[in-house]
Amino acid sequence: MKYLKKKPILSICIPTFNRANNLLNCLTSINTSLENSYHEVEICISDNCSTDKTTDIVKNFNSLAKVKYNLNKSNLGVAQNFLKVVSMSSGKYAWLLGDDDLLMPSSIKNLLKLIKENQDVDFFFVNAFHLNNNFVMSYPQPFSTANLPTSMEPFSKMKGSKKLPFLDLVNPSVSFDFLGGMFLSVFKKDMWDINKDCLSNEAIKDKKVFSHFDNTFPHVKIFAKSFSHSKAYFNEKPLVVCLEGVREWAPLESMIKCIRLIESTKIFRKEGLAFFKYIRCRNYALRNFWSHLIWMLLNKKISGLEYLSFKKHILPNIFFPNFYFSPFYYIFRKLFNMLTFLYGNLNERN
Repeated sequence: MKYLKKKPILSICIPTFNRANNLLNCLTSINTSLENSYHEVEICISDNCSTDKTTDIVKNFNSLAKVKYNLNKSNLGVAQNFLKVVSMSSGKYAWLLGDDDLLMPSSIKNLLKLIKENQDVDFFFVNAFHLNNNFVMSYPQPFSTANLPTSMEPFSKMKGSKKLPFLDLVNPSVSFDFLGGMFLSVFKKDMWDINKDCLSNEAIKDKKVFSHFDNTFPHVKIFAKSFSHSKAYFNEKPLVVCLEGVREWAPLESMIKCIRLIESTKIFRKEGLAFFKYIRCRNYALRNFWSHLIWMLLNKKISGLEYLSFKKHILPNIFFPNFYFSPFYYIFRKLFNMLTFLYGNLNERN
C-alpha cells in the first residue's frame, strides 16, 4: 500500500451487491487511472450483504489508494446503500460509481486537475462512454482498460466543456435521464451531507425495488436539493465507461422511463427549474411514453405496473404534446430501423 495519511480530495464511492467480477474490473480500472494521485484519492465500498466472492475480491485487491470497506449485515436496499457509501467518505468531493463502471486511464488525473482549476464549482458532470459488458468479458480477466475500443458512443452529445448553473444540466441535450446516471456526477460531499435528509425514511427503507422515487433516484433528489443554486461544470470528454448488459433491474426500465424520469423533472421544478425548461424536459421524457406503458401492461408481473397510478402518472400528461405523438415516434423508429437494415443488406449483396 502506497497511500499516505492525508485527507483526500476525491472519494470514489462504490455501492455493490453480488457483482464480484465486475467490481474487480472496476477497481482495476481505478488503479490504472490513479498514477501518482493515490494520496489524493480514497476508495469507499459498501457491500449490500453479497453472497458471492465480493469480500475476497476487496480484501485481496492490491490498491494504490486507501480502501474503506463496509459489509452490511443485511441487504439495506439501493437507497440506503448509496447513503452508507457516501457517509464513509472523507474527501472534499465524492463520485458515486457503479460497480460495473470503468474509469478511463487518465480519468483521475484529469478530474483532479478540473477540481483544482475550478474551486468555485460544487458539481461536475463528467460524461461517460457506453460499452456492452460482453466486450469486456471477452478479454482475460481482470479487464485492462488498455483494451477499450478506440471509438465508443458518449452518453451526452453536448459539445464544449464549460461552467454553467447547475440547473442548466437538467437538459435533454446534456442527459436524457436528468442526472439519473450516478456515475456522471462528482459533487461536494458536505453539501450532500447537509441535504440528505430530504429523502423519505419510509421510501428508502422499502425493500421493493424502485417502488418510490426516493429508492430509485435518491441521488437525484439530494442533488436537486443541494446544488440548485450552485455553479456546475460540464465536461465534454468522458471520464468513465458505463457498461450495458449488467442490469438485473432491466425489466423495470420501462417503468423508470415511464414514471420515475417524469417525476424527476417535477423534483427539479420544485427546486427552481424554470417553468419553460421544466415543460421542455417533461415533454421530452414523454417521447416514448406509450411504448413503455404498453410493455408494462403486457409484462405486468415483472414490469412494476403496480407502481403506476392513473391519477398521478397518466392524467397529468394529457397537457403535453408527446403524450399524443409518442406512438408515432415509435412507429417511425421501427420503420427507420427496418429500412436501414434492408439498405444494409442490399449494399452487402452489391
